[in-house]
Amino acid sequence: MTTTLATDDQIRNLLEDSRLWFIVGLGDNPDRPAYRVARFLQSIGKQIVPIYPRAQEVHGAPGFTSVEEATTVHGAPDVVDVFVRFDRAGEFADQAIESGAKAVWFQLEVIDYDAATRVTDAGLLMVMDRCPAIEYPRLVVQKP
Repeated sequence: MTTTLATDDQIRNLLEDSRLWFIVGLGDNPDRPAYRVARFLQSIGKQIVPIYPRAQEVHGAPGFTSVEEATTVHGAPDVVDVFVRFDRAGEFADQAIESGAKAVWFQLEVIDYDAATRVTDAGLLMVMDRCPAIEYPRLVVQKP
């Protein structure tokens, strides 16, 4: 099947209507993009859940070691936002599918078309090679 990535309208709706974001690769290092994007997501009203091998607390949110573990506490996420190398992104796309997520978001330079095809074949929305901190002002915030 052909991969169909999310349109601007779908991304706008996702940014407006989602609440619970699992952020894969979110640790407590303020120099990492995931740290800054997670803070941005909180600033627009999203609940963030860090997914990181050391299960660190970040921005006041307790961390988990896997999407599956976080799902047992929080239920299915609206979005699984992936901040890992492209060669590892597919495993988290698969975890997102299993978790019952509505969407998978691969951050800038995280590109895996095979994983994206699995996501869309499972009926989830797929955003790839984009950042919510860039897309939100572009698509949601009204410019004067």
